[in-house]
Amino acid sequence: MTTGLGEEERRLRDQFIAESNAHGAAVVEVVGDEQHPPYTFTVGAWRRFGVPEAVTIGLPRGAGEFLVRNYVRRAGEGEEFPPGSVWDDLIEGVLVTVEYVSKGHYFTYFGSVFLLHPDGDFDAVQLITATPDDMWPWEPEAPAGFDRWQPILTATHAPESWTPGVDGP
Repeated sequence: MTTGLGEEERRLRDQFIAESNAHGAAVVEVVGDEQHPPYTFTVGAWRRFGVPEAVTIGLPRGAGEFLVRNYVRRAGEGEEFPPGSVWDDLIEGVLVTVEYVSKGHYFTYFGSVFLLHPDGDFDAVQLITATPDDMWPWEPEAPAGFDRWQPILTATHAPESWTPGVDGP
């Protein structure tokens, strides 16, 4: 539905739909600054394949796009990504886990998706990456500030779909 959208929003919505039809999802990279980490998210994966939109936070330009595109390709082919499982082949040399994103973070991290789903009626996951030493943001041994550079987008800002070290990383 495009009712209430201005010309620019309709153009952008049409572009996202065309990209998701061609590539599984459009990808948006948001540049960070000294206070805010960069993040990358998908637009159209839910519409195209019925798989959750994805976001990754804190990765350098290009790496985030590679990760979310790899996720969309594989999820679109039917691979499942249950929260708390770990993948070592989504991006070379980096462990990745998945957590559901709380709806309270949708507008901040998936604003453009609302052009396709104005009521916020889509699912979303966060692709969380470990450090090169395989530390996760919630671990006490993780580098100082890692938990702020890669915040966990749940209501509690901690894993909620699994218990770290018990049934998840």
